[in-house]
Amino acid sequence: MHRLTSLRWILAFYTALFIIFLYGPFVVMAILSFQQGPEGGPQFPIIEWSTFWYKHVLGFAPPSRIAPLPIGEALTRSLTLAFATMVVSTLLGTLTAQAFRTRFKGSGVVFYLVVLGMMVPGVLLGLGMALVADQFGIQRTWWGTAFVLHVVYTYPFAFLVMLAIFNRFDRSIEEASWALGVPPGRTFRKVTFPMIFPGVLSAMLFALTLSYDEFPRTLFTGGNQVTMPIAIYGTFAVEIHPNLFAFGVLTTLFSFALLVVYGTLMSLSIRRARARVSGIQEDVT
Repeated sequence: MHRLTSLRWILAFYTALFIIFLYGPFVVMAILSFQQGPEGGPQFPIIEWSTFWYKHVLGFAPPSRIAPLPIGEALTRSLTLAFATMVVSTLLGTLTAQAFRTRFKGSGVVFYLVVLGMMVPGVLLGLGMALVADQFGIQRTWWGTAFVLHVVYTYPFAFLVMLAIFNRFDRSIEEASWALGVPPGRTFRKVTFPMIFPGVLSAMLFALTLSYDEFPRTLFTGGNQVTMPIAIYGTFAVEIHPNLFAFGVLTTLFSFALLVVYGTLMSLSIRRARARVSGIQEDVT
């Protein structure tokens, strides 16, 4: 009993250290983002608290020597690219995982070919795509070559998530629907898809966040129109200013809000799926 208590305290201490390590930089970044502007770099302790850098990020502050972040165009490109990647990767991942529900010849080779996209380092893959594009005279753009690499990178994650969902899927539910005379297409829409929808949400979230945060693949294949990570890197490489910290805080808060929406949709989809399964079972009995 004493050993079990000691083990719990050790695990609790380790968890606390992990949380501090994970969220410590965010706390420091949040503190530094509230210093006075418009001049100077990061300083601690804070002499005077201000929300100037948040106004600077949002474009409400007066002009200063510190160049504003290119949030308008760069952020729009990043969100557009991330959304398109999310849709395509989730669709491909779901369809591929659906195909893997039954064994077929060469399934092992196909599996490793799909997973290879997440195993190859992003720098090598981006450089290889850039060289191929230059050899064939293809213009490197964020909506073309970069989009292809984003899908290649995020598609395996969506596939693995959906493969795990389908491996735990109860086939008897579909068989019950077929026994009632429901066609396979309608069974997938009305029975299978509501059951796997939590996994679809997870795959969408994976693809969206990975694409939005992707740097090396976009750096080599995005062309001269930069996305948000590359724009931040360009600003950070010259001089560090608190507007970067303010933008980081806003981005993190947006991510937390996205997780809240994800959790809400997840709980609603699970409730609906359980209600649908209970209804099917009642019809069969």
